[in-house]
Amino acid sequence: MLALVSAPSVSPGTASPSGGSASSGTAGTAVGVGAVLVSTLLFAVNGTVSKLAMQSGLSPERLVELRSVGSAVVLVVVVLVVTPRARLPRGRELAGLALLGVVGMAMVQWLYFVAISRLPVGLALLIEFTAPVLVALWARFVLREDVRARVWWALAACVAGLGLVAQVGPDVRLDLLGLVAAGGAAVSLAAYYVLGDRLVRRRDPLSTQTWSLVFAALFWMVAQPLWTFDSGVLADDVALPAGLDVAVPLWLLVAWVVVLGTVIPYVLVLVGVRRLGPGRSAVIGMLEPVGAAATAWVVLGESMTPVQLVGGVVVLVGVALAETARRRPTVPPVPDAVLG
Repeated sequence: MLALVSAPSVSPGTASPSGGSASSGTAGTAVGVGAVLVSTLLFAVNGTVSKLAMQSGLSPERLVELRSVGSAVVLVVVVLVVTPRARLPRGRELAGLALLGVVGMAMVQWLYFVAISRLPVGLALLIEFTAPVLVALWARFVLREDVRARVWWALAACVAGLGLVAQVGPDVRLDLLGLVAAGGAAVSLAAYYVLGDRLVRRRDPLSTQTWSLVFAALFWMVAQPLWTFDSGVLADDVALPAGLDVAVPLWLLVAWVVVLGTVIPYVLVLVGVRRLGPGRSAVIGMLEPVGAAATAWVVLGESMTPVQLVGGVVVLVGVALAETARRRPTVPPVPDAVLG
């Protein structure tokens, strides 16, 4: 899923806010579509890359720590270059960013890594993708917002779809801990959306994401200090599957997770959403579970049955309904994928 940041949209045939023509608007739309598609592809591939790294000896906890620390360092540099005079958070905003970093970033990423280490990547991501349904239910029953009736169709579609996805073959057993972790990732991601929705009203999405990653990194460095990590394992060679007959050092996979799996797709999301608006960007982002499942099938041999594929489509339909169920849409600051 994608970050939804507020941005003015430009319709074809009208002038842009900067005075551009319809052709420039069309070009901007093409750039936006391309940026969101590339970010979605990178997030989708990142699940398989992360699983390869964990299969090669890194624990989910250590991988999410390296991802958080590396991404935080890169994004801090980006923020200092792009907005050198950005104000520092204080008081309740600082506490909110810390909560977003721990609950929304650290927990989502960790639970997702635990899930994909024990389940097929596509299945784990489908379960995590039900977070918008939880957000819509939260808005209805806790915030008492006026929610469209389609939320019930969304809930029914997700439950039915996940029921179909769970129909595995006789030789495959779903791991209970993996299922619990994937469900926990969905809950944490929903919390991330709710918290992020409040924070981006007073702070730009880039610095919000950066601060959340900084606090996620601090959380993991306290939980498991970096000096307890044997960095020598990063030099170990990892044999790539799928008949590639290629071995790469483990640090290269970790670098992919940080740069191509987090930082670059996040920046591309901001570029895309500013040109397309949140609605169309979210629809394109629905391709992420499809891409993740396809990549895992090609590289890891994680196939899905026809019944499971139908279930996956039903889940995505339910998520699409949930995305539009709230009359005031949630404006989360970053891609979930975080999450990818």
